[in-house]
Amino acid sequence: MRDNDLDFSSKVALVTGGSRGIGKNIALNLARRGSQVVICGRKQENLDKAREEFSKTGLEVLTHVSHVAKAEQVSALFHEIEERFGRLDILVNNVGMNLLTPSVADADEVLWDKIIEVNLKGTFLVSKAAVGLMRNSGGGKIINISSIAARKAAPGMGIYCVAKAGVEMLTKVMAVELAKDRINVNAVAPCMVRTKFSQPFWGNEDMLREITKTIPMGRIAEPSDVVGAVLFLASELGDFVTGEVITVDGGTMA
Repeated sequence: MRDNDLDFSSKVALVTGGSRGIGKNIALNLARRGSQVVICGRKQENLDKAREEFSKTGLEVLTHVSHVAKAEQVSALFHEIEERFGRLDILVNNVGMNLLTPSVADADEVLWDKIIEVNLKGTFLVSKAAVGLMRNSGGGKIINISSIAARKAAPGMGIYCVAKAGVEMLTKVMAVELAKDRINVNAVAPCMVRTKFSQPFWGNEDMLREITKTIPMGRIAEPSDVVGAVLFLASELGDFVTGEVITVDGGTMA
């Protein structure tokens, strides 16, 4: 391993949902290692807070309000990236959402559409837009944030499980299709991570206790636990890795 294997100083990276949680941690770590970073999110106030946090550590970040499942908003986001940087080297599809669902069979169609749209359609639309810029640059890295829920049904998360399973197959399909373009497509699948997104679960002490029992390492993940796998896949260390899902779950799936 070379000293500069995690040096991203010549790279441009986009992290969707990069204003908080896992996405913010990934964006900060890419920026600390020299990357020019773009983050997008649906709320301007969250993006402003993230920009302030970057600024306090001497880092810059380009922010853009965008709903990843809306094609016209994704187009506007990539227009700004192309105008500002002329390239994109790393895409981290981090945006995800879930609304508790008692059962898929009893779920409302609107709820189904919303969860599938954000998690799966959004990953598709942003990846599709990224491919054009990456091809022009001679290659790139796409990293999708999945979940062990893609392979393990979980109470209250049925539609989310289906959506993330779709993300993992999309990862494999695009990896095969884009290998000739030197575009690597991989995914990282954590167990429950301590973020606002999953707070309805870990915020309940009884529920947290039961979840922790299923994790051999005895705790749920922190956002920082996911970063290492993403940096590996985004770096030259992962140049011959594509179509894979790295599970970050403290041994849960073992």
